[in-house]
Amino acid sequence: MTMPIWTTIFFAVMLAAIAILPLVAEHWWHHNRNKLLVSVVLSIPVLLFLVAQGMYAPIEHAAEEYFAFIVLLGSLFIISGGILVEGDIRATPLVNTGFLALGALLASFMGTTGASMLLIRPLLRTNSERQFTIHTPIFFIFIVSNVGGVLTPLGDPPLFMGYLRGVPFEWTFGLWKEWLFVSAALLAIYFVLDSRAYAKESRSALQKDITQIEPLQVRGGLNLLWLLGIVLAVAFINEKYIGEVAHFFTREWVMIGLAALSWFLTPKLLREKQAFSFGPITEVAVLFVGIFITMIPALILLEENGAQLGLTTPWHFFWATGFLSSFLDNAPTYLTFFSLAQGASAELGALYPAVEMVQQIPVNILTGVALGAVFMGAMTYIGNGPNFMVKAIAEENGIKMPSFGGYVKWSVAVLLPLWVAVTVLFLL
Repeated sequence: MTMPIWTTIFFAVMLAAIAILPLVAEHWWHHNRNKLLVSVVLSIPVLLFLVAQGMYAPIEHAAEEYFAFIVLLGSLFIISGGILVEGDIRATPLVNTGFLALGALLASFMGTTGASMLLIRPLLRTNSERQFTIHTPIFFIFIVSNVGGVLTPLGDPPLFMGYLRGVPFEWTFGLWKEWLFVSAALLAIYFVLDSRAYAKESRSALQKDITQIEPLQVRGGLNLLWLLGIVLAVAFINEKYIGEVAHFFTREWVMIGLAALSWFLTPKLLREKQAFSFGPITEVAVLFVGIFITMIPALILLEENGAQLGLTTPWHFFWATGFLSSFLDNAPTYLTFFSLAQGASAELGALYPAVEMVQQIPVNILTGVALGAVFMGAMTYIGNGPNFMVKAIAEENGIKMPSFGGYVKWSVAVLLPLWVAVTVLFLL
């Protein structure tokens, strides 16, 4: 049967709730039980319709993807939460740029959420003696919480969703040129801005920064072994290497086991010192219940009618995926345009007959979707999960972060020219 258009209303409302409610009902939305309430209320009509039509396969498929998605994010969250970086070194522009460069690399292998939670507190602690620091958490969001996660499916939720849809684990390594270009450009811009800010610092602030030095040390290093285990599990426990056994969630149970080892073998004091709690991952879990269920009709419609929407070039997909990823969560946005490209696979394949196909999608088109979802998740606070977490932690540390509109001014001024450059250099 053809999926009725009205069935997509619940998905649209779900995404609108995620975008709007934090701004207009912040106190009410703060409680995860209310997020779960919204997810359940919007999911029930979709489930009832699908069951009434006998469409059990899409429900089963969504449930499997949700389980795999939450297990990956939860495992990375628990394991990275057991690694504590302590100390306070001089907050020079070179040191701060080094922090961001390290985050740009780590984000692809421990997730943008894991890398953000690992590095944001020691970076803020290092800069606590300085006065002009607002640009530092902003660029941290740009680089560590978003752009840095493009190299592996572990890096950002959209890419893991693509992996679950059959995109090879190693495919995202091919995006290294785009990652290097954008990361290097952002690091260079940051270094210039931070150098100018450093020159404005008072003599007393700089003297205080010099005298209050405490060497950096990493505690909970055993968790690095569990992180390596997660990488190997995602890369090699799949149908390509172990065949049909992969259908029994072998990969997910291995990741759960590694997370359990981290939880029980890491001293509780390490997690307490970085204020570890399950609040952020619980928020992701309850919201994505609603997202995964309500988006089923939208994905089916896009697969059926994708060719009629007129998106035919890599830059079309880059900007369309990126625009929506700026204001909606980038994982469902990625899946939406991934399904759209699959729905238009015949037409796109005819346009690019010499281009390698990945899951029936020309690789240049898939590149546009992946880059748009990951890169432009940095455009607003609500584009990617870690963005709001970093904002909250910065404010807890006394930094007055920009408003929603104020942050967008930063992203438009800094990021928009880079996206134009990415289009010209890599997508035309």
